[in-house]
Order: sequence, then structure tokens, then C-alpha cells
Amino acid sequence: MQTELVEVVRDAILSAGLVTLPVLVVAFLVGGLVGLVQSATAVHEPVVAFVPRLVATAAMLFLAAPWMVERLVEFFKTAAGP
Repeated sequence: MQTELVEVVRDAILSAGLVTLPVLVVAFLVGGLVGLVQSATAVHEPVVAFVPRLVATAAMLFLAAPWMVERLVEFFKTAAGP
């Protein structure tokens, strides 16, 4: 029984990481690109860094939402299975 619990918790952590990974990668890449552009142009406004990251993250959430929901449903079916 304890090994089953450990396996479910392990799967939960892996599923959470896998589901959040695409959004985090996009936010990281856009943040890095915006940082490079800000360094090159000497424009250091916080809004300039925030808006592109927000738009890219929202777009990625919109695009990846069906896959994320499918992945989480699979996890919950497995966790609550017979």
C-alpha cells in the first residue's frame, strides 16, 4: 500500500512538471530574448519585459490547454483507477 502511494505521488510530480514545462520554456525563452533586446537598445522599462512574456505565456496556455487537460485526466484516471 505504501509503495502504491509513493508511485502515485511520483507520477503526480512528474505529471505536474510535464504539464507546466511548455509554458515555462516559452516564458523563459521570451524573457531571455526580451532581455537581450533591452540590453542592446538600452531600454530598461519593466513593462517592455512583462507584456511580451505575458502574451507568449497566454498564447502557449491557449495552444497547450487541450494537451494539458488530456494529460491531467489520464493521470487522475490512473491514480483513481481500480
